[in-house]
Amino acid sequence: MNTYYTESHEYIRIEGDTGTVGITDFAQSQLGDIVFVETPQPGSIVSQGNAAAAIDSVKAAAEVNAPVSGEIIATNDMLAKTPGLVNEDPMGEGWIMKIKLGDSAELATLMDEAAYREFVKSVS
Repeated sequence: MNTYYTESHEYIRIEGDTGTVGITDFAQSQLGDIVFVETPQPGSIVSQGNAAAAIDSVKAAAEVNAPVSGEIIATNDMLAKTPGLVNEDPMGEGWIMKIKLGDSAELATLMDEAAYREFVKSVS
C-alpha cells in the first residue's frame, strides 16, 4: 500500500486501482477543530488538483483537492455526524473519499512521505 501527498496537504493511499483520500495531520492541525465536512457524491468525476470536498473548521473553510483524477466510488458517511474524526485520526477513520484512479501516471506528480515531510518543514 503506497501513500502519496500533495502540496495542498491531501494524501492518497493506493490499494489496487483505488485511492483513499483525506487531509494530512499537518492540514488538520492548521485548520483547528473541524465542524463540517462536505463530501462529493459517489459517481461524480473529479480532476487532479480541483476541489472535490470542503471542510469547515472553527478557524477557516478549506477545499479538499483531488490528488488524482477519477471517479468517486465512496465517501466517509461517518463524517456527517462526527466531522471531528478528521482531527482525531486524519489518515485513518477520518478519511474523506475513495477515488477509482482514472490515470495512475498522475501519481508520479505527487510526493512520497519523505518528500512531504521535507515540504512541511519548508512551509511551517
